[in-house]
Amino acid sequence: MSELVVALDFKDAKSAIAMAEKVRGVAPWVKVGLELFCAEGPQIISTFKDMGFKVFIDLKFFDIPNTVKGAVRSATLAGADMLSLHAMGGERMAIAAREGRAEAAIGGEGPLLMAITVLTSMSEEDLPFAVPNGLGDAVLDLALASSQAGLDGVVCSGLEVESVKEKCGSDFLCLTPGIRPASVSDDQRRVVTPAQAVSRGSNFLVVGRPITGADDPAEAARSIIAEMNS
Repeated sequence: MSELVVALDFKDAKSAIAMAEKVRGVAPWVKVGLELFCAEGPQIISTFKDMGFKVFIDLKFFDIPNTVKGAVRSATLAGADMLSLHAMGGERMAIAAREGRAEAAIGGEGPLLMAITVLTSMSEEDLPFAVPNGLGDAVLDLALASSQAGLDGVVCSGLEVESVKEKCGSDFLCLTPGIRPASVSDDQRRVVTPAQAVSRGSNFLVVGRPITGADDPAEAARSIIAEMNS
């Protein structure tokens, strides 16, 4: 069953908590990104956990292995249920992330570690380097490397989910941003609808503005979940 993650991309806790209250009991997950985390710190994780949410901390870790190990350890202790890190960090960084999780997840498995392949806001012409075989192959290469390094899954476009599953196995998780109803157009490039993402095998769908910018966020979330379940 695919799960909905509501992206709480707000500048402060007051705004984020107010939105979380509106989708509480509808969406199982919320996402905390760089803006909110830098404004409020790790205590915001506890706030959403106390509200009953699972929390995806989307900080896109990308640094030397020992630094990432410590960051993952700290995020695990703070209660994160899922974390993002860049696949471009390579095998040593991925292994260090797993070690940091293991050190902190006493008596449990700790957060899912999801590797970012290519941001869904980017198309091939946005990349600062050439990809001879195309962006899709670059995503698949990064996904396979992440799988082989023992990470739980990748963050990728819904356009690439089927290929990732074929290459890395059906148990390898896919988290898909860039989810947009057909009527919405914004700065995301590689987008799919909720139904398309689920039909292609995505495990988690991250949705922000179509929910948080709606007149009735709870109803918007219900509508997306209904499309996911259809």
